[in-house]
Amino acid sequence: MIQIAGVRSDVQMGQAVIEDLCRYINDNGELNERYLYYAIASVKDGEQKPYENIGNEGVVASVVTKEEIRPKTIGQKGYVEAIEKNDIVFSIGPAGTGKTYLAVAKAVSYFKRKIVSRIILVRPAVEAGESLGFLPGDIRAKVDPYLRPLYDALHDMMAADKIKKLMETGIIEIAPLAFMRGRTLNSAFVILDEAQNTTSAQMKMLLTRLGEFSKAVITGDITQIDLANKQASGLLHAKRILTSIKGIEFIYLNEKDVVRHRLVQEIIKAYEKHEAKKDRQKVN
Repeated sequence: MIQIAGVRSDVQMGQAVIEDLCRYINDNGELNERYLYYAIASVKDGEQKPYENIGNEGVVASVVTKEEIRPKTIGQKGYVEAIEKNDIVFSIGPAGTGKTYLAVAKAVSYFKRKIVSRIILVRPAVEAGESLGFLPGDIRAKVDPYLRPLYDALHDMMAADKIKKLMETGIIEIAPLAFMRGRTLNSAFVILDEAQNTTSAQMKMLLTRLGEFSKAVITGDITQIDLANKQASGLLHAKRILTSIKGIEFIYLNEKDVVRHRLVQEIIKAYEKHEAKKDRQKVN
């Protein structure tokens, strides 16, 4: 038996958290720290049954854990549902919110269900605040460091030999954004990752590559723009001019959707607080 004493509103929140955690433990057999913090934050924000509202529907099975990859927050669930309902989805949020990982999971799911016949994974080759200097090797060796997060996600969901074979035949393609110019991408699931580092011209170019029976997911973190002129970001520009088009949906994730170490949430909040303070000082 658990007894809770205190102010009525606090007791009600405490009860809601405990009931939600019991549902989680009943389904999963254990409780991890990440979900504990998520449940508390969700109930504080007025969500009485966060675990029930996330649901238990998987996206695709992991070849590493053999378990279904599924949304872990209500925000992530909304993201996955948006991909099902729309042909173009923009996912904007901080690091660790599953933007890229869930997009790749949906791409693999669509491919396995034969909804699309190709997976195209794209990233702009922009250095993240540091100069890497000269990179040796052929063109693939030069761009691979920029595309590594996409490889990592893909290898969680498909066997390595299968990925190698599909890449050799061009069914799975991982390429820098510049390689997309002049192409038409039919029956493809296209993911543009790190879209905050595109220019508006590059964003337009990628979006207008979309052919018949294709779907595009564009992911980015507008707090980590590495372009010299941050206001020139193609993601910010798209956010201003494309929100009213039917079939395009913008999903906004926040620190509550972070599924990495719990300290990542605190780090994100600290940086947001610092940036907000700087913005206020500029105004004054």
